[in-house]
Amino acid sequence: MSFPYLTVAAALPAVGAIATAAVPAARRTFAKWLALLFSLATLAVAAVVLALFEPGGDRYQLTESHAWIKEFGVRYELGVDGIGVVLMALTALLIPFVILAGWHDADPLEDAAPNRRWRPTQGFFALILMVEAMVILSFEATDVFLFYILFEAMLIPMYFLIGGFGDRAHAGGDEAAATQRSYAAVKFLLYNLVGGLIMLAAVIGLFVVAGTFSLSEIAEARANGSLSMATSTERWLFLGFFFAFAVKAPLWPLHTWLPNAMGEATAPVAVLITAVVDKVGTFAMLRFCLQLFPEASKWATPVILVLALISIVYGALLAVGQRDIKRLIAYASISHFGFIIMGIFAMTSQGQSGATLYMVNHGISTAALMLVAGFLITRRGSRLIADYGGVQKVAPVLAGTFLIGGLATLSLPGLSPFVSEFLVLVGTFSRYPVVGIIATSGIVLAALYVLVLYQRTMTGPVKAAVQGMSDLRVRELVVVTPLIALLLFLGVYPKPLTDIVNPAVKHTMSDVKKTDPKPEVEAAP
Repeated sequence: MSFPYLTVAAALPAVGAIATAAVPAARRTFAKWLALLFSLATLAVAAVVLALFEPGGDRYQLTESHAWIKEFGVRYELGVDGIGVVLMALTALLIPFVILAGWHDADPLEDAAPNRRWRPTQGFFALILMVEAMVILSFEATDVFLFYILFEAMLIPMYFLIGGFGDRAHAGGDEAAATQRSYAAVKFLLYNLVGGLIMLAAVIGLFVVAGTFSLSEIAEARANGSLSMATSTERWLFLGFFFAFAVKAPLWPLHTWLPNAMGEATAPVAVLITAVVDKVGTFAMLRFCLQLFPEASKWATPVILVLALISIVYGALLAVGQRDIKRLIAYASISHFGFIIMGIFAMTSQGQSGATLYMVNHGISTAALMLVAGFLITRRGSRLIADYGGVQKVAPVLAGTFLIGGLATLSLPGLSPFVSEFLVLVGTFSRYPVVGIIATSGIVLAALYVLVLYQRTMTGPVKAAVQGMSDLRVRELVVVTPLIALLLFLGVYPKPLTDIVNPAVKHTMSDVKKTDPKPEVEAAP
């Protein structure tokens, strides 16, 4: 029996969460270091998994399979393909930065009023590690029911992170701020629970039709003709799965929970939402929707592409008009998720490779931008753009890293998101040229909202409130520098990622029986 690397990768943060929560209340600093240690150990195991993965090998590798609930045919089955392994590595990479960035976000407030709730430091970091464990396991699960359990269970720690640990800009006994936080957390939970309940009905329906929850067994049965679904059945099941994933993604018009959640959460938790948890939705579209329901996926493609286009343009337009820094980044993420979903359902190898790279690169670029924005907001105590001005004169390193994160968000050539966006647009244009042309408006709008944000906050006269603002400290530089280095490296040399992702995309294209359109003009010999 081979070593269970995938189980260990998910078990480490889960054990870390329990250990961190068990640390005595007085030893907050020890709890922080313990959480960071477990996150680094998880990153080390994820690096080993990435090194062991063979891009040209079997579709699912490092597999594990054990009986779980025999009466219902549920198994503990794990395996990673090229898409799952890079997203697992992304999750393991970002969590140490999330922990470092949120080092003081849950410390008790020194001037706490009697009616102010104490912020349990150990609980904050334990919840982050628990989310990491569930997300990693969801990228590894090849049993549909196991995936569903994880898909729903990760909502619980996220609910407490959003509702229990608000933005320091709204810290204190402000009852209105507490109400907004509770509203954002409940809205996040209800939207995702509704999606999950609809998915549960589809999961049960799939079992009734297929007699198993095993992804590999269902795929094998479909390949050898022993499993066939009526067209209407397949379409209804597809819609049940897709609805849940579209809420998580989030896709317009199911997106409205995201700006509230990201706006009211701390910056590290906002990164956890959009750079980690939301990727489960787009990943699941590739792994489950396209693989389990290929014909229904092609049937729904025109409508999904329209919704993705609306997300791209609508999200970007609303980002342009935002006065709140964090909500601006949230609406920008809605636009970016539109690009990812468009790439998936363009049904081309370039589009799906670009969409997968987009998930990785969006995670890195959004983490860089949001975490620097969090450092900025912590210093000033306000999320409003109008409260800033001239920051680059008093904190040039902070302003410079903020600019690089913003330029990555608008997909500047030379930074990694450009490669992703280019592939998505090329892959979409080759099959749906009108969709590809309209989608380019999102690039123009991205340049507008990013550059206007930078201009209003970092340039111009120095406002009195930012006069004494300190520059980035050592801990903050440790958080931001590796992310910027990755944006530059993958922007110039994305081959390490494409070599892993492309074989998995070929399998997905084979599932839906699609080939890339032939170019209208052949290349000269």
